[in-house]
Amino acid sequence: MKKDMSAVKQSRYNAILDAATSLLIEKPGASMAEIAERAGIGIATLHRYVDSREQLMAQLGFRAIEVVTDIVGSITFQEERYESYFPELIKALIPIGDKIYFLGHDASVHYNKEIEEADKKLREPLLRNIELLQERGYFRKAHQREWIADVLYSLLFLTWQQVQDGHIAKNKAAELVLDTFFNGFKSST
Repeated sequence: MKKDMSAVKQSRYNAILDAATSLLIEKPGASMAEIAERAGIGIATLHRYVDSREQLMAQLGFRAIEVVTDIVGSITFQEERYESYFPELIKALIPIGDKIYFLGHDASVHYNKEIEEADKKLREPLLRNIELLQERGYFRKAHQREWIADVLYSLLFLTWQQVQDGHIAKNKAAELVLDTFFNGFKSST
């Protein structure tokens, strides 16, 4: 996001991003004009905040990483309660599915070097915690930690999409992800 924005402009920009998020989930190919209309602004106003659709998508990607980083940072990996880390993380991430949707579903986000670097940094604590759980026998060591993290991401994206489509109740989503995730990776020892 642009760093020199006043609080009022930043608030308006966040509202534009929220409107874009809402529309792009319903209609991934929405035009900039449609996004501006959903945000209740003119196309010229939208272009004061972002120059192009690609830039808008990148901003949605950065916003998603920022939101997930805040959540990951708020959940502490505690040695004596190591098994609670992933349930807490999953329960915290499910409600923000609309914001993280763009990390997994837009090609312009996948080919943005800055987003790739930010995502890599975001994943570091997750990967460390997976490795610790593997060392404690909680997850199988046979799986690479990156694979386990990618499966978790995929489960989160899929579950959130299923919630959006009305196939899974939002209040059951975290439980479903946890069951699928842990029973797929939990060590039998």
